[in-house]
Amino acid sequence: MRVLDPIRPGRTSCRGTSTICAVLLAFITADPAKAQIPEPTPLRFSLDGRVEGPSALFLVPLDRGYYKNESLNVTVDDATNGFEPITRVASGTYDMALADINAVIRFRDQNPTAPVRAIFMVYNRPPYAIVGRKSRGISDPKSLEGKRLGAPPLTTTVQQWPVFAKLNDVDPGKVPLEPIATPVRIPMLAAGQLDAALGYAFRVYVDLKDRGVPVGDIVQLQMPDYKMKLYGAVIIVNTKFATEHPEAVNKFLRATLRGFRETIRNPSTAVDGVLRRDENAKKDVEVERLRMAIRENVVTPEVRANGFGAVDPARLEEAIAQIALSYTFKARPKADAAFDASFLPSLTERRAN
Repeated sequence: MRVLDPIRPGRTSCRGTSTICAVLLAFITADPAKAQIPEPTPLRFSLDGRVEGPSALFLVPLDRGYYKNESLNVTVDDATNGFEPITRVASGTYDMALADINAVIRFRDQNPTAPVRAIFMVYNRPPYAIVGRKSRGISDPKSLEGKRLGAPPLTTTVQQWPVFAKLNDVDPGKVPLEPIATPVRIPMLAAGQLDAALGYAFRVYVDLKDRGVPVGDIVQLQMPDYKMKLYGAVIIVNTKFATEHPEAVNKFLRATLRGFRETIRNPSTAVDGVLRRDENAKKDVEVERLRMAIRENVVTPEVRANGFGAVDPARLEEAIAQIALSYTFKARPKADAAFDASFLPSLTERRAN
């Protein structure tokens, strides 16, 4: 029953009914818009290495509020190596990450119950490469035999070396890998202490060029140019998180796609987030690194045809078969087990053009 104010007819009086009225007034005066805004979903995301030019693909949607607009409270962290994102997501300390799909496939084979799924392809063409010096006799895969090849051990590119060697009739016994730390890879290559080095092309090539080595003396043996069908880095998700927050996963991918388009449209400003996080980064270097990744790895003919994020099942089957050239599967997976396409936005949303 409404109690009317005898002094002001039509006004509600709270005399003698303070508790009830307090509740009513709180309800009446509450901001309806605020009442309908859900609490942002926390989401921890791991990069696959240090913050660098291509990290802009995820830093742009973070810094420009695209994740926030989707009611997501996203944090983005770097990683010490390419395998850490997988263990982070598998343990549940991170919800999603960027990780090498071939390493994920091997990890899931060794840990069948691991709560990790690949759901969105980022590097449609993998950046695995052997970067060498023409002046040191490097010209093609066969020319690597008898040369000094440096390789930081904890890299996903090293994992693909035996596959590359088999596909190109290179005798690994004649190309012993010299284990080196990542920070000395470029200095040793520039100084002629190595003939070639393994790594992501957009890292090794751009850094070697920045070191002062003439472009005409740098030889890139990008593995996809030499019979390799493998895919590269993919967004992975913890399956428990995906089950409990499927809409959050969809929103993350939607906001990320928006960030992709902004980054591809203007790489020069997209790297600003990288520069803010690394005071030693050089803008021209990181812009070139980002442009190279976009051109060589992100926007490929396959992506133009099928949209961002998708994989070609037939190619993925070939890729799994190539992994098997140097890795013995406990249970070789089919393409649909290696990649879950159920979270992909519509083709209209994913179109690259």
